[in-house]
Amino acid sequence: MLERIVDAVEHRTPDGIAAAISRLIRSGSLSAGERLPTVRDVASTLGVSPATVSTAWQALSGVGLITSRGRAGSYVLQAATPWMPPHFGELAGSHVTARLDLSTGTPDPSLLPDLSLALTKVPTRADTASYLSSPVLPGLEKHLRASWPYPVAALTIVDGALDAISRSLESLVRFGDRVVVENPTFPPFLDLLETLGAERLPVDVDDEGMLPARLADALALGPVAIILQPRAHNPTGMSMSAGRARELSRVLRAHDHVCDPVVIEDDHSGEISSSPAHSLGSWLPNRTLHVRSFAKSHGPDLRIAALGGPEALIDRIVARRLLGPGWTSRMLQTILYELLTAPASVDTVHDARRIYQARQRLLSEALVEQGLPHAPSDGINTWLPVADEKAAILTLAASGIRVAAGASFVAAPPVPDARPPQFLRVTAGRVAADFDEVAALLAVAARAE
Repeated sequence: MLERIVDAVEHRTPDGIAAAISRLIRSGSLSAGERLPTVRDVASTLGVSPATVSTAWQALSGVGLITSRGRAGSYVLQAATPWMPPHFGELAGSHVTARLDLSTGTPDPSLLPDLSLALTKVPTRADTASYLSSPVLPGLEKHLRASWPYPVAALTIVDGALDAISRSLESLVRFGDRVVVENPTFPPFLDLLETLGAERLPVDVDDEGMLPARLADALALGPVAIILQPRAHNPTGMSMSAGRARELSRVLRAHDHVCDPVVIEDDHSGEISSSPAHSLGSWLPNRTLHVRSFAKSHGPDLRIAALGGPEALIDRIVARRLLGPGWTSRMLQTILYELLTAPASVDTVHDARRIYQARQRLLSEALVEQGLPHAPSDGINTWLPVADEKAAILTLAASGIRVAAGASFVAAPPVPDARPPQFLRVTAGRVAADFDEVAALLAVAARAE
C-alpha cells in the first residue's frame, strides 16, 4: 500500500498527499477497512516531515474518508452510504461533524414556521369516509390554484418533489427513451433516469436558464420529457427569466414535428425563492407538469408537494398512486393548508425569504471583496468556481467547513483528455454570520491546487 500511495502523490504538500489518497479511495484502489501506513513511514518515504503527512491525515478525516483508531492506526472509511442510490449517495458524503456544514442543501431550521397552531387543526382520529374520496382537500386545492403560475387543468398532492418527479417520469418514460436534463442538475434526477433505463440528454444552463440553442440540439434526438428547475436552481442558484421561458417555449413549438416532450418543472424552493415563478405552462399548458415543493419553505420532514398539469397526465398519476400509497395523508394536507393560510406562518416564510436573500447578497459581496467574481444566487445554494475541486474540499475541511463536490451535479459525460470545469456547491443559506471570514476561507479554497 505504501508504494501505491507514494506513486499516486503528485505534490508533496498536505493538500497534494490528501488529494492522492482521496483519489485512491474513490477509485477503489484503497478499500473501506484497510489500514493506512503510519504517518512516519509515509513521511520518510516521501521525504517530507511527519507534520506534513499528519495535516493531510487530518484533512482526510475531516471529510470522512479515513478515521483514526489511536494506536491501532488510521483506516479507510466506507466511501458512500450503501442503501442510497449512487448519485444521491454522493451528496451524502461523510457523517463527520463540521464546524460549519454548507454541504447539505437543506434550509435553516430556525427559519421554518412553528407547527404548533397547525397541529391543533388536525383531526383527532385518522379516519376517512372512503378509500375513493378525492385525494386533495378542497380548501388546499383552491388555495394552490390561486397561487399557481398559470391556469392549471388538474392538481394533486404527492409525497414531496422527488415523488412528483418520479411519478411523472414513470408515467411517461419507457426503457431506452431519452430525457433532457439541465447541466448541471440535481443528482437524484440522474438516479431516477438510470432506474428507468432512460438516456439523459444534458443541456447547459446560464444565469437565465436552459440554453435555447442547446435545447434545440437535444430535441432533434426525440426526447419524451424535459426536467428543469425554474427557480433557485440546484446547484447553481439561478432562476429562469420570463424571456428565457418564452424562448424555450418557442423552441419546443418549433420542434413539434420532431417530438412533443412533456416538460416537468421542479419548483423545489417555492415560497423562499426571491424570483417570480415563471413556467413554460404559461405557453404550453397541455404538456407541462409543474411541481411545487414546500420542503425548503415549511420543512423537509413534511414530505409534501403539489403537482399540476394536464388532466389526462394527472389522472394517470392519481390512478397509479391509488394502487400504492393511495393518497397523501389528509392530516398532512391539513397542516400544510394551515401553514399556507395562518398569518403567523405566512409571516415566518416571508421573513425567511428575505433573510435568505440577504445572506446570499452578503456572502456574494464578501466573495467579491476577496477577488472572486460572484453574483448573488436565489434560494439557499450557490455555485462557486474553483481551481481544483478536491483540493478546495480538503482545504475547507481543514478549517472545519464542509461543502458539496461540484462533480456530483454534472450531467454531461466527460470529454476525453479534457479537464472538466471545477465547482463547489455551497449552501449559502446556512451562513448566518461571519460572512467575511467564510468568504475568505472559500476564496483560499477556490485558489488551492
